[in-house]
Amino acid sequence: MALALVLAIIGGLAGGYYFAMRPVTLKIAVGPANSDDVKVVQALTQAFAQTKAGVRLRPVQTDGATASAQQLAEGKADLAIVRGDLDLPKTAQAVATLRKNVVVLWSVAPKGKKKGAKITKIAQLAGHRVGVVGRTPANVNLLKVILQQYGVDPAKVEIVQFPANEAAEAIRTQKADAYLAAGPVNSKITTDAIAASAKDGGSLSFLAIDSADAIAQNHPVYESAEIPAGAYGGSPDRPEDEVKTISFSHHIVARKGLSETTVAAFTRQLFAVRQQLLTDFPQAAKIETPDTDKDAVIPVHPGAAAFVDGEEKTFLDKYSDYIWWGLMLLSATGSIGAWFAGYLKKDERDNNSHLRERLLDMIAAARKSETTEDLDQMQAEADDILRDTLRCFDHGAIEEGGLTAFNLVLDQFHAAVADRKAVLFSLPQNLQRTSAQFRAAGNA
Repeated sequence: MALALVLAIIGGLAGGYYFAMRPVTLKIAVGPANSDDVKVVQALTQAFAQTKAGVRLRPVQTDGATASAQQLAEGKADLAIVRGDLDLPKTAQAVATLRKNVVVLWSVAPKGKKKGAKITKIAQLAGHRVGVVGRTPANVNLLKVILQQYGVDPAKVEIVQFPANEAAEAIRTQKADAYLAAGPVNSKITTDAIAASAKDGGSLSFLAIDSADAIAQNHPVYESAEIPAGAYGGSPDRPEDEVKTISFSHHIVARKGLSETTVAAFTRQLFAVRQQLLTDFPQAAKIETPDTDKDAVIPVHPGAAAFVDGEEKTFLDKYSDYIWWGLMLLSATGSIGAWFAGYLKKDERDNNSHLRERLLDMIAAARKSETTEDLDQMQAEADDILRDTLRCFDHGAIEEGGLTAFNLVLDQFHAAVADRKAVLFSLPQNLQRTSAQFRAAGNA
């Protein structure tokens, strides 16, 4: 029984190690379809599978960052790619910063103007039409935040949206006075939209968000940033000079209840394969660790914080206490098992002890025996006692020390029987018979 318990505990520890180290698959919500975010996640999924990493990904495609956040809030996804300026669920915790996006505002001069643009400042957008690239409501909210900072009533600005993949064509056909796009500095969508605005002799002007610091102060999800000169190509450069603006981040977030160990492993893998993605996704170089400060806009997941701070626990660190307690339990179980096994054999051991005492009494009886028949009967009884003792030894009721003691008693008994038989055989036959009869009469 003790051996069975030991094997069971060892099996439990082995099983626990297997389950702790087996690959974990996480669902990650990302969208919209054909976006760079989806392509990056697909590349990560393939990289994790090829390296046989401990954490694998299963993409769940959504309509956009808002829908991805909803999937996370409903528990339908473990991870999600979300915008930092969204109203994120309370269960979302940051794992990594996927990229930073800048806001680009530009105006297009009406046809017929020889030079320059009619709108050169954000404060002049009142009463005009602004086209917003992308269908997400987050971009419209972003425009409203900028307008309010400059004292422009959003209700006095006509806002029209169009899909990102149709931006260039929409700009060529729609009569908007200004446009807003949000994305990485090297975004192809933004570059194509700006190029479309400049076609057919259109003159455009980039609108600087000079109050970027104030916006960042009032809305911590935004940061002050600059658009480098010539970021969107063209001749002359677009823009010709550095333009001040605001930026926000796209984050990889995890459910609050997701295992710290799993998130730490995922974060480690993410930064390990980042270099592999640079060829197809240059923006992968922009993947950054999350903000681990306590006052961060999006609280960091403890697992990601452990990786960033170098406090990630090894297998022994995490399970050493369990292993130690397991060994203690193993030792206690062995002791309890041995005691219990001995307790179950108590009656058998006591019975054998009585038989050994009987054998000691038979030694004295053998030395006084008057006939060989009595000695033979005692010999037969000793054989039964021997058989019982060997059976007790096989069952574990007595140990080798007890068996050795029994052997000493048995040897003494055999010696006593042999000595007494030698004495009886040396007596005349009629004397043996008379002695037996005398003994019988005395018993009567």
